[in-house]
Amino acid sequence: MVSDVFFPRVNGVSTSIKTYRDDLQALGHHCLLAAPEYPSRGAAAESDVVRIRSRGVPRDPEDRLLSFRSLLRWAETLRAGDIDLVHVQTPFAAHYAGIRIASRLGVPVVETYHTYFEHYLHHYLPMLPAWTTRALARRFTLAQCRQVAAVISPSRQMADALRAYGVRTRIEVLPTGLPPGRFAAGDGSRFRALHGIGEARPMALFVGRVAHEKNIDFLLDMLPLLRAQVPDILLLIAGEGPAEPHLRGLVESRGLGAHVRFLGYMDRDTELLDCYRAADVFVFASRTETQGLVLLEAMAQGTPVVSTAVMGTVDVLGGAAGAVVVPEDRQQFADAVARVLGDSGLRDRLSTGARQDALGWSSRSMAERLLEFYGSVLGQSRVTKDSSARHPVAADAGQSSRS
Repeated sequence: MVSDVFFPRVNGVSTSIKTYRDDLQALGHHCLLAAPEYPSRGAAAESDVVRIRSRGVPRDPEDRLLSFRSLLRWAETLRAGDIDLVHVQTPFAAHYAGIRIASRLGVPVVETYHTYFEHYLHHYLPMLPAWTTRALARRFTLAQCRQVAAVISPSRQMADALRAYGVRTRIEVLPTGLPPGRFAAGDGSRFRALHGIGEARPMALFVGRVAHEKNIDFLLDMLPLLRAQVPDILLLIAGEGPAEPHLRGLVESRGLGAHVRFLGYMDRDTELLDCYRAADVFVFASRTETQGLVLLEAMAQGTPVVSTAVMGTVDVLGGAAGAVVVPEDRQQFADAVARVLGDSGLRDRLSTGARQDALGWSSRSMAERLLEFYGSVLGQSRVTKDSSARHPVAADAGQSSRS
């Protein structure tokens, strides 16, 4: 695997990579990952993770730009037979390096399309008209998809968008699942005590990257309407990102300081589970999710969800017994949250349903599906090479133990 991002940078891509790698390795497969170094934050040594020299990203201190030269220099140490397939996880330096590695070693390359750039890029290139950034994102995506043997989409909606762009490369819909640790019961009382939040105080929670495309502005716009019905409501925003100064400004200018707290990052295996469990309701309104893993994480803790359903969140929330799905309308959203907070019977039913919903997203079953997908790509690659070359790649899809 090759990626422009990985832990300690916390986001959905890092989570997806780690989840799949852990399960692939547990199933007996060797999964080598090349990812950026994070000098300022450090990264614990991890088996089969190669850290590549990187530098900071302008206007985005969380992320790193991989050194393309360093990545290719490391790639030169790989030899034919070391790997069977290259899996690219991000569309920047990792994509182009992955293409070169695969070409040099004579193996196929697949790519996961994690991010809906059409609704993302204009936040980071504000000097350009939105129609221009949408067109750029579509052309960029189409060109990259043409360079790989197959594309993985985390949701049917994202796959449909790629087809609408004109992508004709094979697309496999394969979401990221939940590892067993996400179901470990958090301690909500411990979290509330640690943060000085009364047990009886109604609490709504957002978890995710604090970025413009997450539509957190909408939640803050909705909050005064919710306060009219639930005067002591507290909204927690867990995560970090480039939109935080803007959102803090909104909170201050609207006099919401007593009703909003920014928590930053939390340990995913301890405090974040406690945070999910402490919340009375999880709120979400992102327009750009290709899946929405945080929805599943909240449900695994039995936290009822109130959310819009756009793009990948449709797959997660469609028919979910633990969620109330509403349109992106401030009053309707506020009414739905107030209804969940004010009706303990409804909240209990949603909580039970949420846990059942989450159980259907096992990470192990998703990893097994990924292995089947790898095997089919390797099989097709072998057929293609047999028809065009005298020396096909020696890779047995059924027995391969490397990715």
